[in-house]
Amino acid sequence: MRYGGEKLRTLKISAIAIASVVFVEMFLGLLVGSLAILSDGAHALLDVMATFILLLAARASMKPPDEDHTYGHGKIEPLGGFIGGVILLGTAFLLAFESILRIVNNELYLIQEWRFAGFIAIAYTICVDVLRVTMLHKAEKEGITVKADLYHAMADLSSTLLALFGFGFAVLGFPTSDALASLVLSAALGYLSVKLAWTSGMELSDAVSRDIVEKVRREIASIKEVSNVRSIRVRRVGNRVFVEATVQAPDYFSFEESHALASKIEEKLKQCFESPEVVVHVEPLEHGIAMEKRIEKLAREVEGVKDVHEVSIAHSNGKLYVILHARVNPALSVQEAHDIAETIERKLRNTVDVIEHITVHVEPLEDKARGPVVEDMEIWRTVNEVVKSFQNVLSLKGLTTYVIEGKRHINLDCYFKGRIPIEEAHKIASEI
Repeated sequence: MRYGGEKLRTLKISAIAIASVVFVEMFLGLLVGSLAILSDGAHALLDVMATFILLLAARASMKPPDEDHTYGHGKIEPLGGFIGGVILLGTAFLLAFESILRIVNNELYLIQEWRFAGFIAIAYTICVDVLRVTMLHKAEKEGITVKADLYHAMADLSSTLLALFGFGFAVLGFPTSDALASLVLSAALGYLSVKLAWTSGMELSDAVSRDIVEKVRREIASIKEVSNVRSIRVRRVGNRVFVEATVQAPDYFSFEESHALASKIEEKLKQCFESPEVVVHVEPLEHGIAMEKRIEKLAREVEGVKDVHEVSIAHSNGKLYVILHARVNPALSVQEAHDIAETIERKLRNTVDVIEHITVHVEPLEDKARGPVVEDMEIWRTVNEVVKSFQNVLSLKGLTTYVIEGKRHINLDCYFKGRIPIEEAHKIASEI
């Protein structure tokens, strides 16, 4: 793949370039007798070792998952970064130790006749360091191993500039000048190495930024069908993000709708991260309490409702169609019963926002519950004919009909003419 190939190519070029620096600085440093150049060459040698480790880690991290590494081999990459950081920290301590020795000794150790060779070695090294920093900076996003090598290259450039400073002033007769600059370099190098080792160690321990977790939570919660985000687990393996989320959806969701919701969450997260692995668990919102029971409970809370039964819910295209029977005081008028029905409807709509249509059958408390309406192929014609036979006492306000799972649902909204008792109105409704 292009991503992994680019990373390996960058690390290979970096390793070859710094290896050439070791040869040049060691040879010319011995020739001129410059401890600063030899020290920089030794630093470069350590960097060759670190880059070699990073290269092996990057190559291993690209292996596909297997039975022993089900998440892949990406953890080898931060392991390489951690080792590289530790080596870099050791280099910082070594430079600090050498700096103190130079300040204590305060001796001039250069072979003046070959001082031009020292400047040649430093000039070559600076060119290589600038090339590496530029190349690695462009590929920094390829992975933590490339970032580790970038830190090494920056440390090399600083070390080489230190060598130029120390060697140049030593030629002018100030032998301790490089030691003072070396202490500054050691502090910067130590900071970078600790930062790299810390970052790599946190990734090895599966620690992730809270910003990433909150981002995942926000993206999932922004999906309309998600009622609640119950739990989220996130881990990074190399540059890949693994997400395991448990979400809650309305209990009336079918298996197909739950699967579609999980797929929608996966697509949403793929827009935020590069090739994430997402596992979504969809659970019912009410923890096993059916929507019918919830509707019944809400209706019973309405003042004037004595009993609620035969709650029927149909689900189609993300919407709910609700039918329920509410028993009230038989002495109530039709208007009073109608007000109770409207109160029930408002309460349900305010609580359950996906309700498309509600039909409330109001019955006197003594009556028995009725069964579902019988299906008829000529539904419109039949309804009109039936209602016409009662036109002296009521008129048809509206008709809603739909088919769910092969069953015809018919809901009639009627106006009663005049004030008649609820018991008589219920008898007429039953006859219809």
